[in-house]
Amino acid sequence: MVEPCLIVFDCDGTLVDAQAGIIQAMLEAFAAAGLPPPGSEAIRRGVGLSLEAAVERLLPEPDPDLVLRLADLYRDAFVALRQRPEFTEPLYPGTLDMLDRLGRAGIVLGVATGKGRRGLRHSLERHGLQDLFTVLQTADDAAGKPAPDMLLNAMAETGIERNRTLMVGDTTFDMLMAQAARVASVGVSWGYHAPGELAAAGAARVLDRFADLVPHAAELFTIEA
Repeated sequence: MVEPCLIVFDCDGTLVDAQAGIIQAMLEAFAAAGLPPPGSEAIRRGVGLSLEAAVERLLPEPDPDLVLRLADLYRDAFVALRQRPEFTEPLYPGTLDMLDRLGRAGIVLGVATGKGRRGLRHSLERHGLQDLFTVLQTADDAAGKPAPDMLLNAMAETGIERNRTLMVGDTTFDMLMAQAARVASVGVSWGYHAPGELAAAGAARVLDRFADLVPHAAELFTIEA
């Protein structure tokens, strides 16, 4: 009998191209607070962290009260953005086929994201993905990346050992979280951190397309997929 295996995905920048909405909501939050706008690249570099941690990186000096205010303003801005008819948050190419193939191979699927649970559920439901994932770990459930807590929780919830677990993400925060949890990791080249950074942070390889994840998982876990 083949032991069960678990693949945990980051969301924004890995499964979902949420870049435009994230940048716009952050710019609107800073504008509402009467602050100079942060650069788009600086905003992208913090995607994957918890919202508060991402906001804190954009400020010139520590200010806990301002961080909380900006986080609330960001959430309000993003909720408003979702209501606009032009709002889009597409899946990256090959996502649906890859998830379907992994699911049919019997691999347990999970998500570990810096998003809040409400935001994650909205993204999954928007694309009809809510029934594909067995375990959902968010910034509401555990310490944010790169702490190992979300991965440790996912393994505990599914009962799957670390040597049968793989983390897939687009940022160094994902790779460092995997290292801290002592699980294997794979990066994707289309997200918010460069492939070289992902490799330096511990990614065993960096994929240029999701189709390559299926054979990699089959080899890693010694299964047919």
